[in-house]
Amino acid sequence: HILKPVPRDLKNAAQVPANEYLTMQTARKVYGVATADNGLVFFKDGEPAYLTRRFDVKPGGGKWAQEDFASLAGKTHDMDGPDFKYRYSYEEVGRLVRAHVPAWRVEIERFFAVVVFNYLFSNGDAHLKNFSLLENGSGDFLFSPAYDLINTRLHVADTDFALDKGLFTDGFRSPYCKDKGHPGKTDFLEWGVRLGIPPARREKLLSPFLEPQARVETAIAASLLDPSEKRGYLLMYQTRLNRLNEQR
Repeated sequence: HILKPVPRDLKNAAQVPANEYLTMQTARKVYGVATADNGLVFFKDGEPAYLTRRFDVKPGGGKWAQEDFASLAGKTHDMDGPDFKYRYSYEEVGRLVRAHVPAWRVEIERFFAVVVFNYLFSNGDAHLKNFSLLENGSGDFLFSPAYDLINTRLHVADTDFALDKGLFTDGFRSPYCKDKGHPGKTDFLEWGVRLGIPPARREKLLSPFLEPQARVETAIAASLLDPSEKRGYLLMYQTRLNRLNEQR
């Protein structure tokens, strides 16, 4: 397991464990995203901590091989500086999937869904080390369960995407987006084209993220976030949902 106590030097730091637990559970239970097993635990003084089960450890001991996308992209601190894990685009990540995963047509859809989820739930820290490939029992590499899903805007004033180029290597932006500077449905559909996802599949994959999900509001209301953070979390979800729907 990995235990993540309340961090330091963040706005609303005490809310981080509940935020990550809420976001991870929402990804799995509402949108069907495969995630690492996780939960909340509490120290004797009542302070919460986020707990997640490692997925790279074999049941009988030993470890499955795992490679994050910073390694696959050849990005290192020494070669690319302290921001090495942010210097890329999600389109380029897709190319790495196609290059390294034999079953890429299936796995690229999982990648698509996680990136859309991160946008919808204001996770601005989905960098190269927060995506990885994991060895399976047959020796093939597939996408690992999603991890480190959290609404970062409750704690920092970050951007829509962690990677500095955003979705596209060439800086493409849909001319139809009313909220200039933020992506919408057309942008994600174009990104799906570049990932190699067929048109009907792109529409189907995006559809759940375009619809208001009552279970999201229920999960937020039932979470251990403070009331003010619940309101902020819900407002951010609704804002991103509106942006995605501007081009429908």
